[in-house]
Amino acid sequence: MTRDDKTGAKDTPPPLPEPLRVAVADSHTHLDMQAGTVEEGLAKAASVGVTTVVQVGCDVKGSRWAAETAAVHPNVHAAVALHPNEAPRIVHGDPDGWSRQGARTGGGEAALDEALAEIEALAALDHVKAVGETGLDYFRTGPEGMAAQERSFRAHIEIAKRQGKALVIHDRDAHADVLRVLREEGAPERTVFHCYSGDAAMARECAAAGYYMSFAGTVTFKNAAPLREALAVAPLELVLVETDAPYLTPAPYRGRPNAPYLIPLTVRAMAAVRGIDEDAMATALAANTARAFDY
Repeated sequence: MTRDDKTGAKDTPPPLPEPLRVAVADSHTHLDMQAGTVEEGLAKAASVGVTTVVQVGCDVKGSRWAAETAAVHPNVHAAVALHPNEAPRIVHGDPDGWSRQGARTGGGEAALDEALAEIEALAALDHVKAVGETGLDYFRTGPEGMAAQERSFRAHIEIAKRQGKALVIHDRDAHADVLRVLREEGAPERTVFHCYSGDAAMARECAAAGYYMSFAGTVTFKNAAPLREALAVAPLELVLVETDAPYLTPAPYRGRPNAPYLIPLTVRAMAAVRGIDEDAMATALAANTARAFDY
């Protein structure tokens, strides 16, 4: 049990929050990693006003699943990509890569090209609304994996631009290099920093470039004052909300399983940071997400 979770066992799903009066979207979730069926998860989310989700793939298999799920659920939109930690695994057989079971390891540059080609084929589908999550992750991948990550990131940027889809960024401990690559390649018209983790200065830089910033349950954590400062200065029209479920469960349930139905907790925390009522916050979030993902 974590310090923020004093109301139940660590593996017990948190209770349903009070429903939102204005429906919103979860801009980044992983339904394939959550307990229960897709239908159950979507119904539970809808019961509290979370009526749309963006299902995000992290490898070829997960991206196929995201596209297939979006094809049969009108309120699910897919994003497809190789997670930054997947690229070194494909090229070098990196054991810290995203997927392990039943996947090729250490296949070299040709294997990465093959995987990227499949991601592009999926990105061309109408129900796939974004290319991501892609970017750079220096927390898990050391210097030996950085070149593969950057090569993959640049390729995803080009795929997003060719297919006219949003780009969803995973940026962990790599702020300066992520921004540098986006400048060098030229970002797609719609670029989303998933689970925004920068400070207020970076938020101003993202705003100047027109990048969306998506805030997760981390904004509710006690030690996240810099994140709340970033939310306070980000233009409201560039702000999104997400779960990244099953990870990053908002307070007071940190450490317990996350799911889209917990979005209202984060929305209310965001409204408090912005000094606006939750209906105004939800209205902005809903419009922003639809615009960012073009649905």
